[in-house]
Amino acid sequence: MDYVIGIIIGLIAGAAVGFLIFNNLLKSKKASLIKEAELEGESVKKDKILQAKEKFLSLKEEHEKSINHKNQKMQERENKFSQKDKTLNQKIEEFNRKDKKVKALEENLSRQLEITTNKQAELDKLHHKQVSELEKLSGYSVEEAKSQLVQALKDEARTDAMAYIKDIQDEAKLEANKEAKKIVIQSIQRVATEEAVQNSVSVFNIESDEMKGRIIGREGRNIRAIEAATGVEIIVDDTPEAIILSCFDPVRREIARLSLHQLVSDGRIHPARIEEVVAKTKKSLTEEIIETGKRTCIDLGIHGLHPELIKMVGRMKYRSSYGQNLLQHSREVANLCATMASELGLNPKVAKRAGLLHDIGKVPEDEPELPHAILGMKMAEKYGEKPDICNAIGAHHDEIEMTTLISPIVQVCDSISGARPGARREIVESYIQRIKDLENLALSYDGVSTAYAIQAGRELRVLVEADKISDQRSDELSFEISHKIQTEMTYPGQVKVTVIREKRAVAYAK
Repeated sequence: MDYVIGIIIGLIAGAAVGFLIFNNLLKSKKASLIKEAELEGESVKKDKILQAKEKFLSLKEEHEKSINHKNQKMQERENKFSQKDKTLNQKIEEFNRKDKKVKALEENLSRQLEITTNKQAELDKLHHKQVSELEKLSGYSVEEAKSQLVQALKDEARTDAMAYIKDIQDEAKLEANKEAKKIVIQSIQRVATEEAVQNSVSVFNIESDEMKGRIIGREGRNIRAIEAATGVEIIVDDTPEAIILSCFDPVRREIARLSLHQLVSDGRIHPARIEEVVAKTKKSLTEEIIETGKRTCIDLGIHGLHPELIKMVGRMKYRSSYGQNLLQHSREVANLCATMASELGLNPKVAKRAGLLHDIGKVPEDEPELPHAILGMKMAEKYGEKPDICNAIGAHHDEIEMTTLISPIVQVCDSISGARPGARREIVESYIQRIKDLENLALSYDGVSTAYAIQAGRELRVLVEADKISDQRSDELSFEISHKIQTEMTYPGQVKVTVIREKRAVAYAK
């Protein structure tokens, strides 16, 4: 037991000694660590102080440089200001010198003006004295002398001006006629023309005469159905292998011809089938008319036409005037107008458009009682055409006044296309008789000396005796003759009546 206690005491004593030794070791280690930390802190402190000094020195150097730069700029500005101040002072001195000169000149001018005023007063006195002496000598006042002098100068200037104007007018007329003939001839030569073949009868060919009986039908019911549906007279005679379709309207004749062709090809000919075929043919012909109008506009390079105007252009293919196909005539006029407008320096596209549309008044579906030129103008206005084109359409037969340069071009080109050889056909005997009737009608009035039908019967010129017919009676006579022509005669288009009254005095020097 004691042994164990002794061992325990020994162990406790050894532990205490070991603890003391460990504690001493810790204290010595702590002291060395503190010392090392202090040394390291001193070293860091010195480094930071050095870095701060270096930073301070660099900032100080930069600040000094900035201050030096600003000082330099301020010095430069001061130098500039001083230079400007010197320049301004010099200008002020120069201005003062000029001001002194100007004042001296003003004083000099004032003296000269005073001298001039005095001299002018003396001259005025002398002038009034001379004028009064002249008035006494001539017997005229100043105003009377002035008026006589001005009147004399006016008369002389008027005489010279009238002679000069007459020379200019004569020269202009001569040159204008030459130039107009040249342009018209060039326009005619540059446009290719075609012969027109058009009448009021179409011939429908059939393979054999047996088909005639089928077309006529039992008791003529088929031919009556065709005539009722198309409005065309069908003449079946002894002409071999041919049937004649007669109608003044080419559109209806074409519908009848196409319908007959389809009926004969199909072989089924009876009234119900006839009505069905005619209805389909009318529809297809309407489409063909629109397509013809579009192709015509494309060929001529005309764009933006209203669909109704395009349809009217297509309908021209089936209209004729004096045997001349209206569409060919309008195309020809359009090309002539474009050529002539180019020669005159005008817009050829506008002229071509007006030339194509100038006769659209001949193809309306309702056929109103208006001259075709006026009707065409109203239709063009309705469908949005420009005023110059509308005026050209309405004025190409002188129904209205021409207001643009395109209008006379369309009128001239229309006459060229209609007057060329082979363009139009008319029975010679009826034409000559109509011309004679026009002249005889005018000669039937008292006071009429002679009468001439010109422009293919479109104008009647009546020469009256000045002793028997007054100016007022001339107006009445033109109205009476035109009214009588309108009520008693049949004629295409319109007839212009011109009554001419002139007084002639003739004497002989012997």
